[in-house]
Amino acid sequence: MGDSDATLRRRATFAAGLGGSMQPMNGKSAAASQGSLTADFGRNNGLGKRDRMVETARAKSKSEKHKRRNDISERMSCHKTQESLLSSSSGFSNYRGILNWCVVMLVLSNARLFLENLLRYGILVDPIQVISLFLKDPYSWPAACLVIASNLFILVALYTERQLSKGSFTERVGFQVHCINMVNMLTFPAAVVLLVPSVTPVGGVFVVGTHTILFLKLYSYKDVNKWCRELSSVKAKKLVRSLSCPSAQHLNGGDCKVCYPGNLTIRDMYYFVFAPTLCYELNFPRSPNIRMTFLLRRLFEMLFFMQMLVGLTQQWMIPIIESSMKPLEDMDLTRMTERLLRLAVPNHLLWLMFFYGFFHSSMNFSAELLRFGDRQFYNDWWNSETVTYFWQNWNIPVHKWCLRHFYKPLLRRGFSKMVSQSAVFFLSAFFHEYLVSIPLRMFRLWAFTGMMAQIPLAWCVGRYLRGNYGNAAVWMSIIIGQPFAVLMYVHDFYVLHYRQEAD
Repeated sequence: MGDSDATLRRRATFAAGLGGSMQPMNGKSAAASQGSLTADFGRNNGLGKRDRMVETARAKSKSEKHKRRNDISERMSCHKTQESLLSSSSGFSNYRGILNWCVVMLVLSNARLFLENLLRYGILVDPIQVISLFLKDPYSWPAACLVIASNLFILVALYTERQLSKGSFTERVGFQVHCINMVNMLTFPAAVVLLVPSVTPVGGVFVVGTHTILFLKLYSYKDVNKWCRELSSVKAKKLVRSLSCPSAQHLNGGDCKVCYPGNLTIRDMYYFVFAPTLCYELNFPRSPNIRMTFLLRRLFEMLFFMQMLVGLTQQWMIPIIESSMKPLEDMDLTRMTERLLRLAVPNHLLWLMFFYGFFHSSMNFSAELLRFGDRQFYNDWWNSETVTYFWQNWNIPVHKWCLRHFYKPLLRRGFSKMVSQSAVFFLSAFFHEYLVSIPLRMFRLWAFTGMMAQIPLAWCVGRYLRGNYGNAAVWMSIIIGQPFAVLMYVHDFYVLHYRQEAD
């Protein structure tokens, strides 16, 4: 108890002392004490502002000295480690000015050549001569008759597929009928073109080109319907997508889909015949409507480029070809090379016009008219760094057909990729020669050899050249290879026909 009382007394004494320290000292009031504290804080705050201003001034002076020192250093040193812009390691890629310069130089050089051509030969464009290329006898139209007769092969293919769907034909009989029909599709027009003198070379190209396109389309038509029967036989899910040929229900807003064998109609068949594709499907993707402005622009481009192709051929190509006959007959290699290089520029320009006019203007025109949705008719072939990439991307409809109906079936049968690719080039070489030799009525195999030469060229470019060098090699093969084949065929045609007549 004594200890606890002493503890309580000590705590009371400490509390009293602490409370006394909080009381006003020397008899001053609490307000006066508070005022003196505020005054002291203001003086201290003023001193802090002055100190901060002094520190800021010092910092500014230091930054100015540092800046002056950096300026002097920059004036003394003007070099640093960097690459030249034209070096590949520089990472610079904006060459738009150089591209514009190339375009200007190309336009000026070709304008000079065109003016030189006009001064030397005058105006050679003759629309009447163009008509004579299609018709020898105005009352005889064999090429048009052959195109109309191609409907017979279309109807035979449709009839065969209908019989196969009903089980009236076995798969073996149907395959034989299709084979006979497609072989006749290639041999019949070729025989008529070769045997009927009134068929002109231009008319012959139009005929065999039309029948070749139909051959590829009907082959795809046969394969796809066969795949549908195989799916039906294993009770797989039916093939359905958007409608290829809209029925009345679809036009009224219904969501109809065509299933096998409901696709075996004349309307569906002729939609596929006129569609800008070689690969058949039961239901093609469709665009929502027809854009008249887009359609008229494509029509104008088609007419414009057609006139440009004919006019430049008459005015520019033909004089160079005619002047090349003598060097070719004399086997003067120097003059032959000079004529080849002279022919390369107009030939390449015409080829580019043909590419744009056909693959962009005409195919988009037909696609817009039919509301065909897939408009990828070409890819960026101009960036090709290998020959293989060029052939895969400059003609997408043919590439899709070869991949779907020829290349992949060969792989499934156990052939290697190299053998399958060579077979694709062989098939392409055959059709190139067919499209040239039949209308000209002579067989020289220049087109066939040129296409087969793409195989070693593709191997060499892919193995030894990369990047821009590979792209330059592809452009060289396009620019030089085509006029060489043109000169060979024109020379042989001239020797075979006109020189014999002169003799």
